[in-house]
Amino acid sequence: MGKTGRPGVMFDFSGTLFRIESAREWLAAVLAQAGIDAGQDEITRYAGELERVGAQPGGTQPREADLPGHLVAAWEQRDLTAAHHRAAYTALSRLAGLPWDVHDALYARHMTPEAWRPYPDTAEVLAKLGTLGVPVAVVSNIGWDLRPIFRAHGVADHIAEFVLSYEHEVQKPDPRIFRLALDALGTAPEDTLMVGDNAGADGGAAALGCPVLLVDPLPAAERPGALLPVLDTVGGAV
Repeated sequence: MGKTGRPGVMFDFSGTLFRIESAREWLAAVLAQAGIDAGQDEITRYAGELERVGAQPGGTQPREADLPGHLVAAWEQRDLTAAHHRAAYTALSRLAGLPWDVHDALYARHMTPEAWRPYPDTAEVLAKLGTLGVPVAVVSNIGWDLRPIFRAHGVADHIAEFVLSYEHEVQKPDPRIFRLALDALGTAPEDTLMVGDNAGADGGAAALGCPVLLVDPLPAAERPGALLPVLDTVGGAV
């Protein structure tokens, strides 16, 4: 971290501050809500197919080499608009061969607070940054408004700015999205830490001179303290 001005932090959303539920939980919740009686083995099987094709936003991504040709452009542009995002992911879910027409319901489910788990140290780290007077932005490649997720889990007040790709039609690693966040925070790149789980996307902040800290996008219960080093990194610059 530089020491030319006040520090700031930019966080990625999915895989960094929050983690989506498992594909099995995702499918089971949708089937239950729809009143569809499915066996546990059947749910497990088709959840595996959804995961294999990368149909769950925030879950396993599809390998681009495995994408059908007609979906390549849709996948590359998925985070630029809400319509692109919905179209890409509902198209992927249709590749899983589900025996139920629940594609729209699956998409709707992933946008609910119930589908997301904050990492065990998320609230602690965000609250401590607030106490230190360090402004925080969430910078996310996404096709929908994630602010209700933060409100439902009680951490929205710790976020100064949300910079979401679909609202600006620019996505990471394009430096422009990080510049939007920096301008909103009023902090210099060398004083602003970018924390994310994807070296390709989140590492784009380095092009502006931001230090970058990468974490592993494990399920929430399996990653209790990976965000805590943020406090050490930023705290020394306050």
